[in-house]
Amino acid sequence: METTEMPETEKEQAIVRFSSMDYTVFILMLVVSVAIGVISAIRSRDKATTQEYLLGGRAMSPVPVALSLLGGWISAISILGKPTEIYFFGTQLAMALLGCVPGCIFVGLVILPTFYQLKLVSINEYIQIRFGSRLLRTLTTLCLLLTNVIYMGVVLYAPTLALSTVTGISIWASTLTMGIICTFYITIGGVRAVVYTDVLQTLIMFGGVLAVVIICCVDLGGVDNVWDIALQGGRIKFFDLNTSLYERHTLLSTMVYGCYLIVSDVGFNQSSYQRFASLKTLQTAQRLVLFFLIGLFLLWIVFDFSGLVAFATYSKCDPLTSGRISKPDQIIPFLVSDKLSHLSGMSGVFVAAVYGGVLSTLSSCGNSCACVIWEDFLKDRPYYHRLSDAKATNIIKLLSVGSGLAAIIMSLMVEKLGSIHHVASSILSAISGPLSGLFISGICMPWVSAQGAIVGFLTSLVFSVWVVIGKFLRGGGSPARLPLSIEGCSGNLTHFFNTTVNNSLTNILLTDVHLVNISVTDTLLVNTTAVQEMSSKTIYEISYCYTGAFCVVVTLVISSLVSLCTGVVPPHETDGVNPAFARVYQRMWNFFSDRSTSKQETVTEEEAVNMLVLPNPMNLNTPS
Repeated sequence: METTEMPETEKEQAIVRFSSMDYTVFILMLVVSVAIGVISAIRSRDKATTQEYLLGGRAMSPVPVALSLLGGWISAISILGKPTEIYFFGTQLAMALLGCVPGCIFVGLVILPTFYQLKLVSINEYIQIRFGSRLLRTLTTLCLLLTNVIYMGVVLYAPTLALSTVTGISIWASTLTMGIICTFYITIGGVRAVVYTDVLQTLIMFGGVLAVVIICCVDLGGVDNVWDIALQGGRIKFFDLNTSLYERHTLLSTMVYGCYLIVSDVGFNQSSYQRFASLKTLQTAQRLVLFFLIGLFLLWIVFDFSGLVAFATYSKCDPLTSGRISKPDQIIPFLVSDKLSHLSGMSGVFVAAVYGGVLSTLSSCGNSCACVIWEDFLKDRPYYHRLSDAKATNIIKLLSVGSGLAAIIMSLMVEKLGSIHHVASSILSAISGPLSGLFISGICMPWVSAQGAIVGFLTSLVFSVWVVIGKFLRGGGSPARLPLSIEGCSGNLTHFFNTTVNNSLTNILLTDVHLVNISVTDTLLVNTTAVQEMSSKTIYEISYCYTGAFCVVVTLVISSLVSLCTGVVPPHETDGVNPAFARVYQRMWNFFSDRSTSKQETVTEEEAVNMLVLPNPMNLNTPS
C-alpha cells in the first residue's frame, strides 16, 4: 500500500530539542531522587535486616507512606495513557473513579483486616495459610512475578516516548539508558528509601502535569473554552447507560473496571501491601486507604483533563493524523514540546514528572519482586536459612537488580504491542484477574477447599489468557477512535490529506498506529462496523473493562462447585478467613447441621415406634 510521509521540514519542526535548562531540570530531579534514596539507605545501614529492608520495621510515618502508596500506583502509564484515552476515545473512562469508591471500601474493611492480623511479608504466604497448599502458593508467586515484570516493562516504555518526542533520542536507546538508571535506583532499595523518594516524585508528578494543564488552558482561553471545544468534538460523555458487554466504555463497564482495579492493584498487590504493613496499626492502614482515594481523584482528574486540553489544542490539526507523531501515546509529550518549548525548562519539568512516576513505580515493583522471590522461594531453603540478616539483605538487593534487567527486556518488547493503556489493561487483567479471584475465594468463601481453589484458579487463568490472545489475533485489541481533523493544518499537508483519503477508501483495515479518523473514513468505518455487529458477536469483542471481573467470577464459581463436589472445609479448619465471613459461615454450618441432626432424630423415633407396634389381632384369635 502506498505510504505518505511528511516533508522533512515538517518533521524537524515536530521535534523540539531539549534546551540546557530542560536538561538541568530533568537531571536535577534524577540526582535528587537518587540522593534521597542513598541518604535513606545510609541511615538504615545499622538496621540491615530483611524486615527493615522490606517493611521498614513496621513502624513508618503514615504521611510519607501515603504519598508513596499513591505515587507507586500512579505510574507513567497514567500520566501518558489516560490523556491518550481521553483524546482519542472521550471522557467515559473517567467514570472509573466512581467504581474506585466501593473498591476502596472492600480493601479497607475486608482485605486489610485479614492480611494485617497475619503479619505477612509476602501476600502469597496467605495462600498457603488459607489452603495449606505449597503448590498453589508457588503458582500465585509465579503469576505475580510475571505480572510485575510486564507492568515494569510497560511503565519503563511509557516515558521513553516522552523523552524521544522532546529530544529525538530513539526509543530503544532511551529505554536502555533510563532502564539502567532505574535499575541502580532499585538496587539501593529498601522500603524506607523507596517511600521517602516517592514523596518527592509524587509531588513532581502532580505539579508537572498541573503546570502543563494550567498554562495550556490559559493559552486556549480558559477551562470553559476547552470544555466547549471538547464537547463539540464529541469527547464529553459520562453517563452512557448502554448495558451491552461489547461496548468498550459505558458507565457500567468503567465502574466495574474501577472497582476491579482497586481490589486487584491495591488490595492484592505486593508493593501496596508492603506500604500498609510498614505502618504500626491496622487503623492507620485503613485511614491510608481513604487518603489514597482522595489523592487518586485529584491526580486522575488532572490527567484526564490534560487529554481534553490536548484535544482542544489540536482539534483542527491532529498530530497523529498529520504524521507529526508516530504513536498515539506521544500526544501529551508532543503538546509540551510543541506549545510550551518557548518556556525555558518546561519540557524538562514535564519529562521529570513522567520519570517521577517511573522511578516510583519501578522501585516499588522491583522491591516487591525481590521480596516474593526471597520469601516464597529462597528463605526456607537450608543454605539461605542459615544466612545472617545482612547477607540476606544483600541477596534481596541483587534480586532487585535482576528485576530491573527483566524490566528493560520487557520494555523493549512492549514497543511492538501497540497503545500503552490498552495493552497494559488487557494483559495484566488476564493474569491478575484469576489471582484476585483466588484471594477473594480464600478471604470471603470459607467453604472453598484447596482442590477447589486450584481448579478454579487454573480454569480462570486458561480462560483469561485464551480471551486476550484471541482478541489480539482477531484484531480486537485496536478499537476505532473518535473523529479527528487535519483541516486546520498548514498547506504542505494537502498532499498527505488527499493521499490518505484515497488509501482509506481502498483499504479500511488500518493498523493501530496509522489509523486515520477523518470524516470520509469515519463514515465507512461506522457502516462496516454496523454490518459486522449485525452478523456476529463473540467473546473476543467483549470490552476489556470486564476481563478482570469475569476472571474473578469464573474463579469463584468453579472453586465453589469443585469444593461442593469434593467436600467443603468445616468451619473449625478454616484459617485466614475474614472474621465477618467466618462468623456467617459458622452460623450457616450450624443451621444445616441442626436440620440434619433433627432429621436423623425423627427417623430414629419412627423406627422405634415401628418396633413397638402390637402384633396383628387376627393372629391372637387363631386357635392353637
